[in-house]
Amino acid sequence: MVLERTALPPDGAGYPQILRGESYVWWRSVLGVVVGLALFLLITAVVSQALVTLFWATTAGNQSYRDYFAKAFAFELPIGMLSVNLGLAALIPVAWGLMAAIHQMKPRWLSSVQPRIRWRYLFGSLAIAAVALNGVMLLSTTVGEPLSIHPQEGFWAFLAVIVLTSPLQAAAEEIFFRGYLLQALGSLVPRAWFGVVVSSVVFALLHGTQNLPLFADRLVFALLAGLLVWRTGGLEAAIAAHVINNVFAYLYAGLSTSVAAIRGLKELSWVNAAFDVGGFALFAVLAYLLSRLMKLRTRVSLSQTENAD
Repeated sequence: MVLERTALPPDGAGYPQILRGESYVWWRSVLGVVVGLALFLLITAVVSQALVTLFWATTAGNQSYRDYFAKAFAFELPIGMLSVNLGLAALIPVAWGLMAAIHQMKPRWLSSVQPRIRWRYLFGSLAIAAVALNGVMLLSTTVGEPLSIHPQEGFWAFLAVIVLTSPLQAAAEEIFFRGYLLQALGSLVPRAWFGVVVSSVVFALLHGTQNLPLFADRLVFALLAGLLVWRTGGLEAAIAAHVINNVFAYLYAGLSTSVAAIRGLKELSWVNAAFDVGGFALFAVLAYLLSRLMKLRTRVSLSQTENAD
């Protein structure tokens, strides 16, 4: 079916309720959430497993597939990390497709209320995240084990994968969870906080086996990221925090223990969780202040959007 025109969000809507436009019906959001989560589980697994299988067949056919598969997905091999990151990157076209096919809206409304990526704010948020998150991480070493540098075997191959694909993976998760799911869930009720809270819980739960402090750490990160998306009117700050967190977490792991140690993380102490949350909270405050300083638009303005077009 070819659409004659695309739907528009309500004029003056905040980011979480962009989908409550003229063509809004509740079942579209429910269908989008169900299909989106199903595709999240299916496509990310299929893409990553297909890539690992391809690399095994072309470069390591003399090894047991079961052993190669286990090592790859434990991130003992760079190809495992590459495959998982590219599998998660598939969430970007998934989110875009759901916007277009189910909600009949242009995917660019996932970026911000303007609707586009506000690049100056994104780069500013990246700088703030690099200082705030790494500063708090280094501070945490004063009460825990000091950082000891001894790069793991194959570090340079892992470094290439981290630098080239971890930002894409982190951005994809934000576009899917803080973008599409937050909007789809946020459109179900006339309260913007609903999408922020429920999408955050879903995000934390989908990270698999984890103890209570680790779950709380991930949930608070998601809540702060969702709150920033709501209050700044776009995904830029959330993407920046996720990118910097993931890149440097894997970088420090590769330099001190192993990338596999982060991949296999299932437990966290309350002290370490508190430092993580403190770093995210500091970033959230600074990123919000930057958005106010830059006078970013936080609500849809259809007249300004039409003029920009």
